[in-house]
Amino acid sequence: MLKLPEQESAITVGDKEILVVTNADLRESANVPCWPIYQDYSERLEKELAAQGFKMKRAHAYDESRGHGFISSQKEGSALFSRIDPDAPVIVLLTAWQYSHHIAPSLLSHRGPILLLANFDGTWPGLVGMLCMAGSLTSLEVDYSRLWSEGFDDDLFKSGLASWLKEGKVDHDLGYLNDVPADHPVLKSEAGQDGAKVGNYILRNKAILGLFDTMCMGMMNGYFPIKALSDIGMPLEGLSQSALLVEMDLVPQDMREECLKFYEDRGMQFQWGKDGATELTREQVLEQCAMMIAMARFTKRFGLAAVGVQYQQGLKDCCAASDFAEGAIGNAERFPIPDEDGAIICEGKPIPCVNEVDMGTAIPQAMLFRLLDAMDLPSETTLHDVRWGSEFEGTFYWDFEISGAVPFAHLKGGIAGATGYRQPAMFFPKGGSTIAGQGKAGRFIWARAHYVGTDVIMHIGSGTAVELPEAEFERRRKATTYEWPLLNAVLDGVGRDDLMAGHQSNHLTIAYVPEDKLQNVMQAFVAQALTQGIKVKIAGTAKDLL
Repeated sequence: MLKLPEQESAITVGDKEILVVTNADLRESANVPCWPIYQDYSERLEKELAAQGFKMKRAHAYDESRGHGFISSQKEGSALFSRIDPDAPVIVLLTAWQYSHHIAPSLLSHRGPILLLANFDGTWPGLVGMLCMAGSLTSLEVDYSRLWSEGFDDDLFKSGLASWLKEGKVDHDLGYLNDVPADHPVLKSEAGQDGAKVGNYILRNKAILGLFDTMCMGMMNGYFPIKALSDIGMPLEGLSQSALLVEMDLVPQDMREECLKFYEDRGMQFQWGKDGATELTREQVLEQCAMMIAMARFTKRFGLAAVGVQYQQGLKDCCAASDFAEGAIGNAERFPIPDEDGAIICEGKPIPCVNEVDMGTAIPQAMLFRLLDAMDLPSETTLHDVRWGSEFEGTFYWDFEISGAVPFAHLKGGIAGATGYRQPAMFFPKGGSTIAGQGKAGRFIWARAHYVGTDVIMHIGSGTAVELPEAEFERRRKATTYEWPLLNAVLDGVGRDDLMAGHQSNHLTIAYVPEDKLQNVMQAFVAQALTQGIKVKIAGTAKDLL
């Protein structure tokens, strides 16, 4: 006779009743302060559901012992959904960053309509969590709808919710995305032929993606099937963060000191303190210097086209955060790092750094580096969170903000324009410096890849980075995370609600391109992607560049 664990009572819904779940972080230090915001938006949702003739039912309760009611592990999510009626309509209300893997595997087998609902806020960025969950469900081929709102009181929210309640779906206009056929005429242009050469070079020689552990912070949309990577000539070299710690220990103290001095001599300002538990100390940054040196040596040893560190789980409890190391290694002007034989590694060239080991950004980062380097153009790349955005003097500017560091070349003032703050203790108990500053003005190409099955799809667009007035920039910094670098930008032909409706990630990749080279680079990059077998969707008015 089979003996299985006893099943808890089922969670069902009555007529006109909507089940609401919420998902958040794995780190309790982040979940507790985020709970009051969820409560606020939960009450707003409940009020609007009632106004439309429906009743809200919370699928899980507040936990007094933990100080919040979020799902905070895959174990909890799986246990909860094992009890939920698989045909029940479910709203996933997201008001904070969340680890998608807590509930995405359970949503895969859920038959009822699913709505991902997020607040649109810089300080409490449910929108970032929603974009991550959306990309994860798309890659798992789950049917779902998405909706976002600043206050749950605008027409977009009310009409979208009404549509979902009636039809079980919310349809958004995705006309900003245009499919680029595999035989597009851009392949025959001079720039396109150059891009095809770079694509064929990668297919023939490979662009190995070296990642120290994978699936950072539950980003299932950032973890690609091995076949998908191999098909486009960009195979994975799986590395262990424990090996990184061992390599760091081999870096002598005097080399660490020389590395830190390199950046201080060039004007970077570190906000030094004495209490390492809450302040930035030299010991933390020296450890980050050792990490950068170790990362570069792995790059040389394994012939990597890009390198990335998972860091959020495990490594953050062992050493200082990887951010300074990641930003600095991705910059062409860099402390000269010798290999074991004394030869300088990748001298004068950035080493593309895959922040948060997101394979969906690793792909365009490594591709753009190879292309821009071949065209003798600056080749620094980075990812950014699609963190927030708001209007200033009648124009909507995005706030793209990576959680730690960008290459110095992407900042106003370069190294001298960078400030090093201690990473917030709620996320990083061992500290470590960020590379903060204002994103420099200029034109750029943006991209991000996702997958469906083993097909790789890439959204590609263009945009303009803007240096906003100091007071406005400061307002946005205070509304997001002050210690992190912030880029304000307008995307060509892509509005706020366009990106929120169609983007398949909480991230996008940025590479600056001179205005007079933008069309050539865009044509070459699209041709390169098509040559590598990537399905391309061109965003907004970037299609005019083809």
